[in-house]
Amino acid sequence: MADLSVDIAGLKMKNPLMLASGIMDETGESMLMAVKKGAGAVVTKSIGLKASEGHPNPTAFEIGDGLGLLNAMGLPNPGIEDYEREVKVALTGGVPVIGSVFGRTGEDFSYLAGRMQDYGASAVELNLSCPHAKGLGMDIGADPKEVHDIVSAVSSAVSIPVFAKLTPNVPNISEIALAAVRAGAKGVVAINTLKGMVISPETGLPVLGNRLGGLSGPAILPVGVRSVYEIKARFREEEVNAVIIGVGGISTARDALQYIMAGADAVQVGSAIRWHGPAVFGKIASDIADFMDKEGYGAVKEMVGIAQGGGR
Repeated sequence: MADLSVDIAGLKMKNPLMLASGIMDETGESMLMAVKKGAGAVVTKSIGLKASEGHPNPTAFEIGDGLGLLNAMGLPNPGIEDYEREVKVALTGGVPVIGSVFGRTGEDFSYLAGRMQDYGASAVELNLSCPHAKGLGMDIGADPKEVHDIVSAVSSAVSIPVFAKLTPNVPNISEIALAAVRAGAKGVVAINTLKGMVISPETGLPVLGNRLGGLSGPAILPVGVRSVYEIKARFREEEVNAVIIGVGGISTARDALQYIMAGADAVQVGSAIRWHGPAVFGKIASDIADFMDKEGYGAVKEMVGIAQGGGR
């Protein structure tokens, strides 16, 4: 019988599937639903210093028939001081709860991470990659030095694992990943959404209120897999031992397995919930187990990064 359990920087998970930040994670109860349906860990909504309503509507637009989702939410959130209840409720699910935070400076991120730690979060994910929030996310996460400085500040301020969520909208994502782990991150999360735009021919205007948005869903899967592969290769080259969490376009077990074989220790599922519901976690986990039994894998770690060395 295949063993789906994984240990991610000390976080023990029943399977390698996490609920990604930004999808079904505004409340403790919604995160518990993901756990009930099979998620091995959950990541909270990205939380900032103060409450924000985000960008004006429309904030999301579906691309094709389940091909992708373009969104520009603008990081709406209740603010860190009002988020304690949601973390504590999510923790009752018995799986790791990773607190996602965003800010402008190392001081901002450190304070937010500290509050997440106070609330009992198992780890913290630094949103250094949102493509549609001016002065935040990608605007600071595209610079290796800024990433290094922010991660260094947070890593020295908290004792829980720190993960840096990276943007694919850069020339060399492995350089950003290396900067993060050298600054003290236990690992990286790759990728966040791709910067994009859709224009309505009828109106001659962009369909989103913010004009620009971030593309998620099946359309970005090959970009995410390539990014994880490049990061894993760079880590091996530099003899860096750090966790890689893959995310972007995962809807099926085969999608998740691509990330794992590229080098991901665990994966996150987000937009697929829009089309398949939270039961997608159980389905993917079950199908991964079936694949492992059929192909003779005893543990997930046996599959991690096998594409780096020419396959099986």
